[in-house]
Amino acid sequence: MNTSDMKIHPETAAIHAGQIPDPTTGAIMTPIYQTSTYVQAGPGKHKGYEYSRTQNPTRSALEGNLAALEGAKFGLCFASGCGASTAVMLTYSAGDHFVVCDDVYGGTRRLFTRVLNKCGFEFTFVDMTKIENIEKAIKPNTKLIWIETPTNPTLKLIDIEAVTKLAKKKNLKTLVDNTFMSPYLQSPLQLGADIVLHSTTKYIGGHSDVVGGFIGTSDEAIYQAVKFNQNSLGAVPAPMDCFLTMRGAKTLPVRMKQHSLNAMEIAKFLEKHPQVEKVIYPGLPSHPQYELAKRQMKDSGGMITFIAKGGLEKSRKVLEKVRIFACAESLGGVESLIEHPAIMTHASVPAEVKAELGIADGLIRISVGIENIEDLKADLEQALR
Repeated sequence: MNTSDMKIHPETAAIHAGQIPDPTTGAIMTPIYQTSTYVQAGPGKHKGYEYSRTQNPTRSALEGNLAALEGAKFGLCFASGCGASTAVMLTYSAGDHFVVCDDVYGGTRRLFTRVLNKCGFEFTFVDMTKIENIEKAIKPNTKLIWIETPTNPTLKLIDIEAVTKLAKKKNLKTLVDNTFMSPYLQSPLQLGADIVLHSTTKYIGGHSDVVGGFIGTSDEAIYQAVKFNQNSLGAVPAPMDCFLTMRGAKTLPVRMKQHSLNAMEIAKFLEKHPQVEKVIYPGLPSHPQYELAKRQMKDSGGMITFIAKGGLEKSRKVLEKVRIFACAESLGGVESLIEHPAIMTHASVPAEVKAELGIADGLIRISVGIENIEDLKADLEQALR
């Protein structure tokens, strides 16, 4: 079952890559190596493992699995997506400048503007749907372009290939937060990115039962620098967390297909609904970057943003009245979730920035699960009514 020298499809890689039957027992599932330390035959004479902050066999299997799914030579796992982001950013130094997409995840913006800014890092947030905005923002001390596509929560798309070409011309690195799309629907490294990042809490784990993060790269220098921080900072996932994430990743392809199918149906349903002012979904021809979506993404994913007529009061009522959709933060689980970005996931974003980004009071974000589509539509219908 060693697939390392085979060219396999994502559906097969999700189940087998990075994992071999346990050599001691033949167990087909990677064991949970619940240990903090490893016996050595003598000082420095070990079997590749010394201490579980530094490395752990369960974590190694997950890192290999996710690296294969992203087409990366190297993979590193973390206790959360924010932990992964921090480990990457701390490979840079005070005085370095970063160009970041304006509609970035609220937790990422908080990390950059309220934590890392204290370390002397400089950030410029721009609308990356226009490549000229990025070029204008680049300074002599710029080191990295941080892309998130689709953006959270307004689902703007950024042309990864175009941005990475600009970055290479300027001798800059690029990172793509691929959380919304998953490795199955979008391949940033194949489009020229240097680093791909995930909150594995979302689609990769897929069951809303574990928090984690991942960094993938094929650049060995980047890998070694981030790996040093992984060990030094200590934001590593526990063996059980790795086991749960790896179990979830096995069904990623089939789940993403169903998420996308259901979301397309819901998006069409909402677009025709009299109580809905606007629907934003990359799979709809009404999306301003519909052609880019078809070129860059394998499918349109499970995330939809829409604006309910009636503003804050109406959107609040919708979130209170749903029965199958759960009013909760996060996304990417098998169950459908609904949330209000202005109050929930993006509450830490300043009011003036939310207004600038179009995060309106009536804006609702839904993570469409894999339940029966008729049940989901009926639930939204009764809540909107």
